[in-house]
Amino acid sequence: METESEPYVRLATLRQLHQVVAELNTARSLADTLQSVADGVIAGLGYELAAVNLVQPDGDLVVAAVAGSAGAEALMAGRVGSRSSWERRLSMGERWGDLCFIPHTEGWVLDDDDVPQWHTAGPAPRFPDEWHPMDRLFAPMYSQANGRGELLGVISVDRPRTGRRPGAWGREALQMYAFQAAIAISNARLRANMQRALVRLEREQQALRASEESFRQAFEYAPSGMAVAEMGGDQHGRLLRTNDALCRLLGRPASAMRRYSFSDLVHPEDIGTLLRTSAEGGRAELRLARRDGTYVWVSLRNSVVADTADGPRFLLTHVEDIEDRKRHELQLAHRASHDSLTGLPNSAELRARLGARLCSRPPGSAADAYASSATLTADPGGPHAFRPGGKEPFDGGPGGYDHHVPTVDPTEGPDDDGAKGLAVLFCDLDGFKSINDRFGHHTGDAVLIEVARRLTSGVRDGDTVARLGGDEFVVLADGLGTADAQDLAVRLRNAIIPPIRVDGRAVRVGASFGIGWASCGMTAEEVLASADQRMYVEKRSRSKANRRAG
Repeated sequence: METESEPYVRLATLRQLHQVVAELNTARSLADTLQSVADGVIAGLGYELAAVNLVQPDGDLVVAAVAGSAGAEALMAGRVGSRSSWERRLSMGERWGDLCFIPHTEGWVLDDDDVPQWHTAGPAPRFPDEWHPMDRLFAPMYSQANGRGELLGVISVDRPRTGRRPGAWGREALQMYAFQAAIAISNARLRANMQRALVRLEREQQALRASEESFRQAFEYAPSGMAVAEMGGDQHGRLLRTNDALCRLLGRPASAMRRYSFSDLVHPEDIGTLLRTSAEGGRAELRLARRDGTYVWVSLRNSVVADTADGPRFLLTHVEDIEDRKRHELQLAHRASHDSLTGLPNSAELRARLGARLCSRPPGSAADAYASSATLTADPGGPHAFRPGGKEPFDGGPGGYDHHVPTVDPTEGPDDDGAKGLAVLFCDLDGFKSINDRFGHHTGDAVLIEVARRLTSGVRDGDTVARLGGDEFVVLADGLGTADAQDLAVRLRNAIIPPIRVDGRAVRVGASFGIGWASCGMTAEEVLASADQRMYVEKRSRSKANRRAG
C-alpha cells in the first residue's frame, strides 16, 4: 500500500526530472548535452555515479561523460568498450522494462571484458533489496525513428543514495529520463550536423565568391580577348559579355558587342570553321571583322561551360590576335612558292598550277562524258593563280573532280573548229648572258626584274607568269586558240625588246617563245618539255642578229 509520503517523493522527483530535462535541451553542443545527461542522473534521480556510453560510427561505445566521481572520470572517460561486450551485458540479468539490471551474483562473469567500469568491493547485502557495490544497472537509449529504433548509447548508474535497489517508481523515472536523454542527444547531433553543414556552406560560398572574383579579374584584365556567348536555343552564339582586350582588338564598344554573335563578325569564308568550332568546342583560326571594315586573323578557342542540372549553357571563348603570325606564315608560303628576285611564281608553283589543270584521263575518254563547264577564276592566293570552277585545284589523279573539264590541245582538231586550250609559252631571253658578262649580275638582275614586269603587264588577269630560273620564263594562258597564242607571243616579244635603262645605261634583250599545249593525259613535265623544244626550234629558225630585234 502506498505510504502517505510517497506521493510527495514522486512529486519532488518529477520536479527534479523536469529541471534536468530542461537543462538537457538548453545544452549548446553535443558534448555539453552528454555531460548534462550524466549530471542529471546525479541531480534528479538520486544516484551518486553515472556514465554516458555513446555509440560511435564504428559501432563500439565510448565513455563520453562521467559524473559523481573524479576518480571514476579519470579512469573511464574516453575509453571504448566493444559492441559485442555491450550486447552481451544488455542480454543478461533482469529486464526492468527497457532497463537492464545485473546483480552482483551474475556480474562477476563481466569482470574481464573490455567495457570500462568503476566499482568497489563491499559486504554482502543485509536485506533483499539492498544495493551491492558490484550490482550493475544500465539504461539503454534508443532513437525513435523506427519503433524502438537503433541504439544511441547506454547510461550506467551506480550507488543509489537510498542504498537500495530502485523501486517501480525509480525504475520508471530512470527509463523516462533515458528516453528524454536519447531525444536530447539526437537533437544535439542534428544541431551539430546543421552547424557543420552551415559552416561548410559558408566556406563553399566564400570559395565561390572568391572564384567568381578571380574569374572576373582574369576575364576583364586578360591581355587577350575573352567572351561569354550563349549556347543552344534561338540565341546560340550571341555575345553576353566581352572584355576590354577584345573590344580594343575589334574596335567596338562593349555595348555594341552585345548586339552581335561571332557569326555576325566572322569572314564569310570562315563561317563553316566557326560553326564546327561552336558545336564541338576546341580551337580554330579565322578572321573577324573590325569596326573599320578590315579583318584580323585570330585564334579562337572555345570551352563549354556546363550546368550540372541543365546541361551545357555557355561558351567561354578566348580570342588571340595572330595577325602578325599569319602575315609571317603567308610571307613564308609566298617565298616558298615565288621567285625571290622577280616575285613571280617559281618552278615548283608553276608545276603545281599546271598539274592542277591536268588529269590522268586523256580527252575523249568515257569519264569525260560527265564533265561540266568550268571557268578560270583568280585564286586569292596570288594575282596569277587559278583553279577550275572556283574550287580547289584539281589533283591530277584518277579520282579527280567529277566536274573537271578536260584540257585539250586545239592543234589536234580540225583547223576551223575554233577549239580553245591552255597555252604554255616558254620564253628564253636572247643576249642576256652577254649583259651579265659585260655589266655584272647587278645589271642582269635589274633586266630580269623589268622583263618580269613587262610580261606580267602583257597578260590577262588569271594568267600565270612564272620564272623557271636563269633567263627562262613561262606563261600559262587558258582559253586560247592557236592564233590567239601566236598573237600573245608576238605581243610579249615586242614588249621585251625595247631598251631597258639600268644605272643610266640602256641595254637590250630579245626573247624566243615556244608555244606548247597542255592536254589531259600528259604530265606537267611533258607539257613544259614540249614547249621548251618548240622554243629552241623557234630560236634556231631566226638568225642571231635578228633575235634581239624580234
